[in-house]
Amino acid sequence: MQETTHTLKEWQVAVKALEQGETILLLRKGGIRETGGKFSVQHETVLLYPTYEHQQPDLLKPDYAAQVQPVESGWHPHQVRIGSWAKITEMIQITQADAIARLLPFHIWNLRCITERLNWKPSQPIHGLLLRVYKLPKPRTIPYIESYGGCKSWIEIQTAIALDEGNPVLDEATYQQQAAMIRGALDKD
Repeated sequence: MQETTHTLKEWQVAVKALEQGETILLLRKGGIRETGGKFSVQHETVLLYPTYEHQQPDLLKPDYAAQVQPVESGWHPHQVRIGSWAKITEMIQITQADAIARLLPFHIWNLRCITERLNWKPSQPIHGLLLRVYKLPKPRTIPYIESYGGCKSWIEIQTAIALDEGNPVLDEATYQQQAAMIRGALDKD
């Protein structure tokens, strides 16, 4: 059985939506501490690490905004629940505002959020990641350590976690249908 320590950090509300099959799309511009200040995919198979840092309800669609648990700046849980992992099956670069608008039905962020991200460092694209998500048969709890914090997309956790392909969130046909709909929304250029 495959194990990994490679971990993608994302808002807790986004990880929950992925785990519930409500989305397969993450939009990333890159954290402040990304290598070279730009986002890149470092690993295709990753654990999903829910973070509470910087979650802002006003940047989410209303249903997701209501799920955010506000925390003080710099707050971290003592223990972090890792309940899923993903295969990044595709990465799409998005540079046009009209393409961003057409993707609105496929993710949890509101138009203001993704427009602001597109306009921040306008020479850099937004990266759309299509994730095939798998639930772990038994969620793992790991201790939070300081190196996991900060504005970065990728972290290496200290203890490897075994991956189990037996529990995909979406069956193959549903996943492929959603991926095709996302690609179709972008093909209208």
